[in-house]
Amino acid sequence: MSTPALTPAAPARPGDGATPSRPAPSSPRFTPSASRQTPPPGLLPAIQSLISIIVIAVFIVTFTVQPFRIPSGSMEPTLLIGDFLLVDKEITSDAADSLFLPSATIHRGDVVVFHFPVNPTIHLVKRVVGIPGDRLRLRDGHVYVNGLRLDEPYAIYRPTGPDNFRDNFPRLQNADPAIESRWWMQMRKLIDDGELIIPANHYFVLGDNRNDSEDSRYWGFVPRENIVGRPLLVYFSLRQPGSNEYVLPRAAGISLTHPPNDSSTLRFARWDRILHIIR
Repeated sequence: MSTPALTPAAPARPGDGATPSRPAPSSPRFTPSASRQTPPPGLLPAIQSLISIIVIAVFIVTFTVQPFRIPSGSMEPTLLIGDFLLVDKEITSDAADSLFLPSATIHRGDVVVFHFPVNPTIHLVKRVVGIPGDRLRLRDGHVYVNGLRLDEPYAIYRPTGPDNFRDNFPRLQNADPAIESRWWMQMRKLIDDGELIIPANHYFVLGDNRNDSEDSRYWGFVPRENIVGRPLLVYFSLRQPGSNEYVLPRAAGISLTHPPNDSSTLRFARWDRILHIIR
């Protein structure tokens, strides 16, 4: 069956009683209009999305958390060279404690990131062992606060030569060559009965690797305003090329990491430290 062809109607002749024929209305043909088409994504939406991401990232870095990398071994075994940290910056605010983040109050035993008092452009990470009002001293490398010895399971003491200034702090008989001269003069005024008195809004910090750490013993207190935040976790960790992984003495019964496996192609990272909570 073929489709019937449409032919134009013959015009009416005068007197035949017929009225002129009108063409039958045809169904309108629906063609998409160029003005109604959805424009493809352009440059403006992409810029808006990028700006939103930047604003969120700046807010997070400025007010909440910030990444840092550990460059030295002064905090071993708690923190290793090559660890990448997320640092909670809420510790520097005076706001009420968060339900999701640690307390903003600085406690004895907290690990903190701060601006180096001698050179504020440098960030350091150490552990708080003395808070304002404490009377502090070290005897044979162990910390005593207000007459009581601190329980410090995180501290290690690698074998080194004797150092009376380091191990029996504060000591006025002789100064260590590495001590800051300004701190040496200030420290002499704050010693009472062999104990160092920590002033208001200042903190005394030490590295967990006690015999291999330049800390408050050598350059003084950390002012409250210098503290950036408290490390939350290790979000990534890189092994150091050509170096052996640090392992705690067997007497302690704890192994920090496994030695790298030469057959592994993924040995560049310490995978077991990812998302490690810092305490």
